[in-house]
Amino acid sequence: MTLNITTIWWGTGTFNVLTGLKRNKEYNISAIVSVADNGWTTGAIRDQFGILPPWDIRRAIVALAKNTDMVRQLFEYQFNESWVIWGNKIGNILLTALVDITWDFERAINTLADMFDVKWRIIPVTLDDVHLWVRFEDGTEVIGEKNIDISDKNPGERTHNPDQNITDAFLVWGKWTLNTRAREAIMNSDYIIISPGDLYTSIVPNLLSPGMRESLENTTAKIIYVCNIMTKRGETTNMEVIDFIDVIERYSGEKSLDYVIVNNGTIDDDIVDRYKREENKKPLKIKDCSLFHGKNYKLIERDLVSNTDYARHDPNKLNKVLDDIITGWIK
Repeated sequence: MTLNITTIWWGTGTFNVLTGLKRNKEYNISAIVSVADNGWTTGAIRDQFGILPPWDIRRAIVALAKNTDMVRQLFEYQFNESWVIWGNKIGNILLTALVDITWDFERAINTLADMFDVKWRIIPVTLDDVHLWVRFEDGTEVIGEKNIDISDKNPGERTHNPDQNITDAFLVWGKWTLNTRAREAIMNSDYIIISPGDLYTSIVPNLLSPGMRESLENTTAKIIYVCNIMTKRGETTNMEVIDFIDVIERYSGEKSLDYVIVNNGTIDDDIVDRYKREENKKPLKIKDCSLFHGKNYKLIERDLVSNTDYARHDPNKLNKVLDDIITGWIK
């Protein structure tokens, strides 16, 4: 039986989700992607060419391409000369060129996806020009993903205290609506996966699009949230697992989640120490199970840690849990 699976994202974790899901021939996959990014080379393209940011679209195409390894090498390649080309990924440049040729962002995405044998749908959450605006615990307000993330990259340009959490998020500038195709995907889904990624800069912008909350509350699909493995300084600095889930429910609907997947595997001490020393990040694990009593969702703890030098989800472990839910082994 064919099942419709929709992911809402973005982040490295979502890449791992998609590369696993695409192996199952019975899944129709729709990937809903944020367009709130305005950082670095993506921001430069956005400013100069007036198009929606190509970064997450590019990574979705890589994840879903038939030959992911080769397409990844091509799309991640970057030149070190010429201002517009310098530092930019080939995938960004290709998508920008196709937008310029077709004058249509969605048509450009579909054309690029066809070129690399992507058989599933990649859908911008909105087709409107949106930017992220957040408020921190001390009341400081910051606009733009690059300004939210800047704290660890360029300490001299900090606009906020990176040791505080974000408390509120908004979309700003102009009118915006949920992409009709995104709504159709959600309403026709059997399962929706809210994937791991930067909580406020990658996931929440998707949930903020007017119409998204209503769609998630009214869909008959089962909704799965895959929690992050690590916090992120300057965004979720002092948060715990329950705080991540509370934020997702705040923007998606209090009773929208059916399953929450949380890592309980052990990250190597050397890796934990390096993340703490270099990025001031900490692992996320459930410390008090009583906090989850009476919740509407089923909490699933599994060892999801990748056996690499990075603290991230292992795609095989994660997709085993997702398959167990989707095929009914986990009720």
